[in-house]
Amino acid sequence: MKKKMLIGLLIVLVLILGGVAILWYWVGKPLYEPGMVRAGRNLRSSLDAPAQSPDADFWTVEPDIKLHHYSVGTGQSILVVHGGPGYPIAKPWGGLAGLTDRYRFIFFDQRGCGKSTRPVDRFPPQNYFQNLTTLEKTLGLGAQIADIERIRRILGQERLILFGHSLGALLASLYAAEFPEKVQALVLVAPASVLVMPAEDGGLFEVIGNRLPEEKKRQYDDFLKAYLDFGGIFAKSEAELAKMNREIAEYYVAALGNQGTAMPRADELEGNGGWMVQAIYFSMGRRHDYRAALKSVNAPVLVIHGERDLQPEKASRIYAEAFPNSRFHLIRNAGHFCFDDQPQLFASAVSKFLAGIP
Repeated sequence: MKKKMLIGLLIVLVLILGGVAILWYWVGKPLYEPGMVRAGRNLRSSLDAPAQSPDADFWTVEPDIKLHHYSVGTGQSILVVHGGPGYPIAKPWGGLAGLTDRYRFIFFDQRGCGKSTRPVDRFPPQNYFQNLTTLEKTLGLGAQIADIERIRRILGQERLILFGHSLGALLASLYAAEFPEKVQALVLVAPASVLVMPAEDGGLFEVIGNRLPEEKKRQYDDFLKAYLDFGGIFAKSEAELAKMNREIAEYYVAALGNQGTAMPRADELEGNGGWMVQAIYFSMGRRHDYRAALKSVNAPVLVIHGERDLQPEKASRIYAEAFPNSRFHLIRNAGHFCFDDQPQLFASAVSKFLAGIP
């Protein structure tokens, strides 16, 4: 009897360890690889958007997914992809004000945040891998990139000019890798340091931790353990995850200190995403290198970096070096939101770049 019990315990232990190993593998492995969207893999529906509703403030990109959008200016259309992940643009960038007589800037809330559809509230906790698959198809990188292509088709544009900020710059870059013939130009502003992971600087979470005041570091470490607890992620709700994502923003502000660069106000951070942020984390995994996919993009690319950004200049230069037809522009005395820190310098750099597009 004791021998049978021992064998039973060993079997249970092996199953548990096997489950942990599989979980570790999937958390580390990126669920998204460039080319998947173009091939229609891991998508919930076609790249052809459904018939559009009469509501002028929303695009219908899937039968149950609507994206809120608005625009400023007149002239050639430019699609702006916000960062975060999961933080919609509360107001047009200050650096675009002088360009609205020539360009129409279109802003939209990505699925899973802002006023756009949040397709998930809770998951059943008992089936981890089924939940992971559903999350990836519904809110992951592939779903977000597919939405940009659906928007292009809704707008009826043959090619897009894309502006991307922070994580939005990664989305714009990966869209260009998927559909290089559909991109006229890219402007990547303070692109997130996630084109290659692990990042040489340790990534944003480590940079924040290194810059925090001593009295906040222990609190931050405890928070990160809970925030990055992917094993228990499916016990949480959309509201709980959105709240934790706002806490990261608060630590980011604390790490900046009083250096005088622009940051969104607390009320502008409301409406941030919950599950979509976690979906992006799973999509990227802990190890990937997307640089090779960008070599097929021949469109002109402008990479802009604020001199006082929390993430290092080298993180932005990685993007500039990955594209075959790119230029890098540094804005002095500006941070991550350089379009608000130095709007005139930003507008000048962007205007000159756009004027030179074939």
